[in-house]
Amino acid sequence: MAGITIKDVSKNYGGKSEGAALSGLNLEIRDNTFVTLLGPSGCGKTTTLRLIAGYLVPDTGSVHVGSRLVSSPDNVVPPERRGMGMVFQNYAVWPHKTVFENVVFGLRIRKVPMEQARAQVEKALALVNLTGLGNRLPSELSGGQQQRVALARSLVVEPEILLLDEPLSNLDAKLREKMRSELKQLQRRTGITFVYVTHDQAEALALSDQIAVMHGGLLQQFGTPHEVYAKPANRIVADFMGLVNLLPGRVQVLAGKQGLVVTPGGMNLELDVPDGTKLGDEVEVAIRPEDVTLRAAAQGTAGNGTIRELTFLGNIIEYFVTLGSGEELRVQAHPSQHFETGQRVAIAIDAAHCNVFPRAVPARLAA
Repeated sequence: MAGITIKDVSKNYGGKSEGAALSGLNLEIRDNTFVTLLGPSGCGKTTTLRLIAGYLVPDTGSVHVGSRLVSSPDNVVPPERRGMGMVFQNYAVWPHKTVFENVVFGLRIRKVPMEQARAQVEKALALVNLTGLGNRLPSELSGGQQQRVALARSLVVEPEILLLDEPLSNLDAKLREKMRSELKQLQRRTGITFVYVTHDQAEALALSDQIAVMHGGLLQQFGTPHEVYAKPANRIVADFMGLVNLLPGRVQVLAGKQGLVVTPGGMNLELDVPDGTKLGDEVEVAIRPEDVTLRAAAQGTAGNGTIRELTFLGNIIEYFVTLGSGEELRVQAHPSQHFETGQRVAIAIDAAHCNVFPRAVPARLAA
């Protein structure tokens, strides 16, 4: 098995700076890990996957698998000689071939003797829970089973690395959740390095050992699911990783790395502030909906928010609370805790789980 080292890799489309799909990417993917490339459309995640696979040539930089150089501007090892498997979003199984014929294809290309090939196919089908379905046509399978055929076809050639390009996006929600669990177990059983592309934050959090959050062709953060969710490196990561409230504030007191941030709604929050923060600085406070607690305003008090809207989601109730300043907080609470639209509430925020970022200055003001 082998890890992947991506060093200073850039890729432009159209030869112009505005066509940069990837800029100076550095990424170290360890052997036997599940790594997800996560970000919105156009962030560079699929470009990165195709550079790893050998379908694209980098404009600058290099890609190594272990100690072996597989990509540079002057030297690209063809995809079929990289020891990698690829699973696509649309399954790409041949509708006129049986499951066995689909899976055995790569072994036939490699001229593996049929007896050995049959044993390897059976092993691959067992890995993806398709034992006994070798004679079926894809039309006789569910969407989830067809995706497993695509997985088996990649696994049967015993790759060192498996690349997966949004393989679950065509499945319904329940099947997608089931396949998530199966993919994670499959990676653990095989010990193969998985590199997975998705725009789905929940999918990335559920599957990954590490997540590379990408935006605008740049790597924003690379860390464990807990790190990128609980300790985002910047506002972009905080805003992309799940639901978050971003409240403006001002640093009123500063003592080392601790600051007292006052929001327009009059809430005082003692928080860790970024290096270089000065007294009086404008900041933004990132607050997760689950880190806000509501209680009915005490009799005779105004509280500090009003329930504008609520949505029952089964395991939680989601509240939209308007603050006195006009700002709005999204709050998730247990269904046993119920408030009515228009009700005044007192708000408590768990500051230990909040993050503070320098407040972005609009471009028209910064000019």
